[in-house]
Amino acid sequence: MSRATSDRWLERWLPLIGERAGGLAILEVGCGGGRDTEVLAGAGYRVVAIDLSPDAIAKARARAPQAQFHCQDIRAAFPVDAAGVVVASLSLHYFPWPETEVLVGRIRSLLSPAGLLLCRLNSTNDHNFGASGHPEIDENFYLVDGAPKRFFDRAAVDRLFSSGWRLLGAEERIIDRYERPKSAWEVVLEKAP
Repeated sequence: MSRATSDRWLERWLPLIGERAGGLAILEVGCGGGRDTEVLAGAGYRVVAIDLSPDAIAKARARAPQAQFHCQDIRAAFPVDAAGVVVASLSLHYFPWPETEVLVGRIRSLLSPAGLLLCRLNSTNDHNFGASGHPEIDENFYLVDGAPKRFFDRAAVDRLFSSGWRLLGAEERIIDRYERPKSAWEVVLEKAP
């Protein structure tokens, strides 16, 4: 199996996703080309996915035609009123810290009680993809090839989810999705009362 197809991170979470979806749509924030959408829809879940790129949406739609897609900025109003599960893989890192906090708060508000957020965040150890050697905009926030990109250490992960969340797991892992290894945090959270 090539590195580009061996990123199977969501599969181990499918039983928990099934418990928490509660018959509601799963919202995928920043679906990219649809790898995760395909896994979720293939497992029988109703998926509503958003991404800013029309090209990415076209690829995702080809991979998972049964899902619903919206081409929009993830900071715009979500296309669902409630979700039992939100998946945000490598999509929460493009914004200044206050905007990131607002986005995470909006995701929390969208989730049903005990709803689940599964996300992956760039690690400060992700030197293959911009965690060093680029102009720094703010702490661990760089201009990488003309685009802003945030990198997280464990303290930043804890700070981002310090209010209104119960941490179920946070692990720094190597992702086998790209030509080079990528270091990211895999974080699973439950909406706290």
